[in-house]
Amino acid sequence: MLPKYSFLEHLLFPPTKVHQKKLRQASQQKTILITGASYGIGEASARLLAAYDVHLILVARTASKLTALKKSLEDQTAQISIYPTDLTQVEEVEALLLALKKLPNGLDVLISNAGHSIQRPIQKSLERFHDFERTMAINYFAPVRLFLGLMPLLEKRKGHMMNISAINVLLLPAPHWAAYQASKTAFDQWFRSVAIEMESYGVSSTSLYLPLVRTRMIAPTKAYQNVPAMSPEHVARLIAKSLYRPKRTWMPWWSIFARLGSFFCRGLWEFLVPKFLQKS
Repeated sequence: MLPKYSFLEHLLFPPTKVHQKKLRQASQQKTILITGASYGIGEASARLLAAYDVHLILVARTASKLTALKKSLEDQTAQISIYPTDLTQVEEVEALLLALKKLPNGLDVLISNAGHSIQRPIQKSLERFHDFERTMAINYFAPVRLFLGLMPLLEKRKGHMMNISAINVLLLPAPHWAAYQASKTAFDQWFRSVAIEMESYGVSSTSLYLPLVRTRMIAPTKAYQNVPAMSPEHVARLIAKSLYRPKRTWMPWWSIFARLGSFFCRGLWEFLVPKFLQKS
């Protein structure tokens, strides 16, 4: 069941209905890997897909949370395997890849969801180069390393790779978000380039350009507490629908206006925002 939306949220994020029969047929005995599975979108997706005859490979850094999640899904249909892994650590990723390559039924779907967000003015980042290193580590280098290691498995199964991205990467860059937006945009460009190549090998791709999602990632940002946001459960339905009706991209209906605004109003944005920041 989806959390209750406000009237404005209903307008911005219309309901997504999942066709149970089509999802059941499309996911039958498939092996699906979800990164960032211990919280938010990853957890919601695992809970939704656990009702089907699939093998869920859940990857996240927090072992205790993964264990608790697996235990809570024991009475569901899916087979659940957990792999506590810090995706920023090369040795741990290599160990994960080694284990995944031994899966008897290979890998059908890879959902890249793990990520980290930082909001900080550049003047407060002068002595914090590590902020840029860690966002690139988890938002760019980690999924690239994982995809490179698993592409032979996906190719063999004519699988599906999915990137949980953000609508911001397609819009004008916002102040205070340099570290986050640069890393998300980097992987978005990499993924879109690779997706074209992988399609020639029979591997499909989906990029979900999400608006604000109410997860623990946005909790530290006070300005986001009372603005419209999607629920993780709603995003899980979008992911599930993409399994039986794969599209190269998904984005909110209003994104076309946001993108047009970014194109035509760049000069105005770059003129007004610095003045606003000076006053604030």
